[in-house]
Parts: sequence; structure tokens; C-alpha cells
Amino acid sequence: MNGLKKLLPETLINFLRTPYHFILAFFGGVVFRFPSRKIKVVAVTGTKGKSTVTELVNAILEEAGFRTALSNTLKFKIGDQEERNLYKMTMPGRFFVQKFLRKALSTNCDWAIIEMTSEGAKQFRHKFIELDALIFTNISPEHIESHGSYEKYLEAKLSIARTLSSSKKKEKILIVNEDDKEAEKFLKITNVKKITYGLSKVKDISLEEGFSIFKVDDIEIKTSLVGMFNIYNILAAISFAKNQAIPEETIKKAIEKIEKIRGRVEEVESGEPFKVIVDYAHTPDSLEKLYKAFGPFDSAQDEHTNQHRLICVLGNTGGGRDRWKRPEMGRIANEHCDKIILTNEDPYDEDPKKIIDEMAVSVSPLKLKIKLDRREAIREAIKTAREEPDKENVIVLISGKGTDPFIMGPRGSKIPWDDAEVVREELKK
Repeated sequence: MNGLKKLLPETLINFLRTPYHFILAFFGGVVFRFPSRKIKVVAVTGTKGKSTVTELVNAILEEAGFRTALSNTLKFKIGDQEERNLYKMTMPGRFFVQKFLRKALSTNCDWAIIEMTSEGAKQFRHKFIELDALIFTNISPEHIESHGSYEKYLEAKLSIARTLSSSKKKEKILIVNEDDKEAEKFLKITNVKKITYGLSKVKDISLEEGFSIFKVDDIEIKTSLVGMFNIYNILAAISFAKNQAIPEETIKKAIEKIEKIRGRVEEVESGEPFKVIVDYAHTPDSLEKLYKAFGPFDSAQDEHTNQHRLICVLGNTGGGRDRWKRPEMGRIANEHCDKIILTNEDPYDEDPKKIIDEMAVSVSPLKLKIKLDRREAIREAIKTAREEPDKENVIVLISGKGTDPFIMGPRGSKIPWDDAEVVREELKK
């Protein structure tokens, strides 16, 4: 398709794009002999929480004695072998998913766990995969320019649910977050068994510094995955596991073993009185929930009342798209953070200073610093934290990249990157 772009007019390219991707998906299935027909497959989709839910499901299945394969934004794992996902995309193309499933089958995996995205669905990378189960986490606006509208973005997610509906597997399970505003649209999918999860099924929530405690049925969970959003992620994984008749003690043990998930509210050991946390939050909703995740829980408001001083490093993921969210993310940071350092993330072909300026309009000049170089921004945040008088109550929150392996620049250029590793390097200095 890239070669054709140079030879054919754009209108014709757009017309050919859909059949091109569909044919690629079909031939991927043919070449690798439709491996999903002979292995159990659970997919996870939604706007936020997908990677965390896939990691939780994988941990529970492994604790239950199953051999697993896992494909998500963070990594690719087949049995005991794993590698970091360096593609800068969750669902790589060119037959990748079918090849992954064939390897999983040939190495005797019982389950394959796949994170599925709207961008992948738009290019039919979810097609010709026979699903046993699908977990829907939530929906909020994202990739609007890419899809054309929120409705088309939602439709891409629903197309994954319809893939489950048309699967030839005997028992097909759709697990839906009943608290999400779009839950009903997913629950209208036919020819599947439907299971819902939500806060109505939870009691005795206690969100403390560094961990959360809550009960689901007869299971009491104490987890170091903090925040209400992680309670939802854990509920999704528990709902799947219980449907698979995995014992409650096994579920509890697997969840409580997980101390952190890379790039997802990941605390980087600092050797300092203050905390440094790296997270992927790159939408207004996820950013606000990240900031609310620190401090004592106010049950009346169903949120944290922030008692920490937050030093926040953020930018705007993806130049050339989702411009609408730039001032909104600046506003959210201004509301929750004590000091704000705006920096570069993935400008692609757009002027990074222009992106930051569009965020800065919503930020008080008294809180704001701008450091275009992301390493300099992280260095400044650590320096600022060290100068705070009450360091024990200071948290440096670095959001937007998580485990992203590159900073994407103009004309396809990319700089190798790892927020957590850069934090470690700067702390040593």
C-alpha cells in the first residue's frame, strides 16, 4: 500500500484501502491455517485498561496451570518466551496476529490472550480469528481524527464484539463493564453468553496509599495496583476467570502476586523520600483518573481527595491527531497538579512547540514550565521534587508514554525511549 501511494491518486487509495486490508487479513488466516480454530482465544478491547486486563487474565490462567500466549501493547509472550513490543502499535499487521496464534498452537499453549484495538479493527486485523471470549473495559473519545467521529470509533469496537458473535466456537462469552455508558450497545450483541461486572458487585472498598482492598463475592483482594480504574480492571479479569471455573483462591493468589505492571501506574524505585510514577495516561479521562488515584478515598464523592503535592510531566500523544484534547488535558493538569512541566511526546510531523502551546492555554503561568526535551523535563521534575520542603508527600507523575519504546518525530524518525529507564538515569545523577 505504501508503494501504491506514490503511484495512485489519494481518492483511489482510500477506495482500495478497505478491500486491501480485508484481503490481507484473509490471506493471513490462509497462510497460517486459521490457528484460532484449535486454541482458546480471549480478546480484550476498550479505550483504557486493555493491557492491564490482559496481564491480569494471563496471570490468573498461569496460576491455574494453563500454558498461555499473550499479545498486548507491552509485550509478546508465548509460553516462557517473551519480548518487548517495539512496534509502536498494539496489533501489528502483515499476518502478525495469525503467525502469533500459530506459534502459540504449535508450542501447546492452552490460551491466547490478545489486546484488540479500534485501529487494528479498522484494518480488519481482528478478522478470521475465532474468539472464545471478549472483555469490554470502557469507551471514551480517542482516535477521533483517525476514525472520523466518535460514533465510528465506537463502531470499530463493536465490530470486535460481532467477531465474537460470528465465531464458530461452542461457548462464546462476552464480559461487559455494566457501569460504562456504552454497555447496552455491547449487551445487544447476539449469539453470545453475557456477563457483566461493575461496582454493584463490590463491597468494602478501601483505597489506601500504595494498595487497594475490596471484596467480590467471597474473595477479598489486596492489590498494589492502585486506583478505582484498577479495581475495574481486576473485576474484568475475575469475571472471566470465574466463568472458566477457576477457584477463587487461585484468582486471589494470582492477582495479589502482581506488584506492578510496566508503564501502568508504575512506581520507579527512586531512593528518595518522594515517589516517581510512570503511566500511559494519554486521554483526558485516564489522566484525570490517574491524578485522582493518590490521596485518601472520599466515599461520599467516590474519589480520592488529593493530599499530595503533584509534580506532573505530560505532553500530548500523537501529533496530527486528537487536537481537541490538548486544552482539556492542560485544564485537568491545572486542576490537580501543583507544578506542571509540559514536554514532547510523539510530535510526528507537527511542530511540538505548537502542540504544547495548545495545552498551555489552560495552565496557570504560576504552575507552568515548558521543557521541549523530554529528558530535560524529567530532570526538572526530579530537581523540583528534591527542592520541596515536605518531600515525603511529593509525587512526580510522568504520563503519556508508559512503555512506549520510541519518541516519534518527523518523516518517520524515531528516538529509542523508556520513561522509567530515563527516570533511573536522571536519579543517579
